[in-house]
Amino acid sequence: MIVDMSSFGEMLMSRPAGREAFLGASAYIFENLKENDTISLDFANVKVLAPSWADEFITGLKTKYKVKIEYLNTENASVSASLKTVLEPIDVKKYQRVG
Repeated sequence: MIVDMSSFGEMLMSRPAGREAFLGASAYIFENLKENDTISLDFANVKVLAPSWADEFITGLKTKYKVKIEYLNTENASVSASLKTVLEPIDVKKYQRVG
């Protein structure tokens, strides 16, 4: 399944908007997804992607449906930076307080 992310808007910003998009997609787009299905998120016409929006949408998708996710057309600097922020694990040791 390929999801045109620009169907949620060209500027995907804010945590509440990401949550709303995920809930809408859950009701209408993802209703037949099964565990381990592959879904492709296509960012071709997205101009701005905020990490908070991406976190709400992608984390919701991974948590609720446990699917494999592919990311298409991520060359846009905003999209690639936000996906990197959301998808790369945090090195907790880097941020631990010493002494």
